[in-house]
Amino acid sequence: MIIAGIDYSLRGPAVCLYKSEDGKKFSYDACSFYFLTDNKKQSEICNTHIFGERLSDWTSEEQRYESIADWAIDIVMGATHVALEGYAFGAQGRVFQIAENTGILKYKLYQLGIPVTIIPPSEVKKYATTKGNADKNLMYSAWIADTGIDLKGLLTPKKQDSGSPVSDIVDSFYICKRLYSTIANDNKITTED
Repeated sequence: MIIAGIDYSLRGPAVCLYKSEDGKKFSYDACSFYFLTDNKKQSEICNTHIFGERLSDWTSEEQRYESIADWAIDIVMGATHVALEGYAFGAQGRVFQIAENTGILKYKLYQLGIPVTIIPPSEVKKYATTKGNADKNLMYSAWIADTGIDLKGLLTPKKQDSGSPVSDIVDSFYICKRLYSTIANDNKITTED
């Protein structure tokens, strides 16, 4: 089983790619994480599970959207299913650009025949923490409890809060884990999760 959870954005997208031969247990060890950043130091992060990459330069919004979508497609190629976090209803700012950006990715996934599930942000948060309005720090606490991995120490050691790319990776993990749970329930897979 190969599935992916994508926390998609214009400045800090992240992908959690889950691969398992038996598909019976979702865990950090069965996942790889990829993120884009404009921070040179973070883009050089690479360990056995986490891979950072620098955002490409662009000369137009359309080129920007395509480069981000192509990056994500390269990662999820071969996946049997992808989940994306849905739009936040209270979002402000560049909402149309966010929608256009996401639309390019959805179209490319459609062209490849990869099914996409949209999971509302409140459902992702509730799945991770039992609170549909959980903030980034509560999500990070859930990550620590689930994985024991100190992402802040690895990616943003000087920051106190759980900002990008930490929060993006955490969100992608729970988007993927939620998708896994749905697929396992639909297929009646016995999990140890």
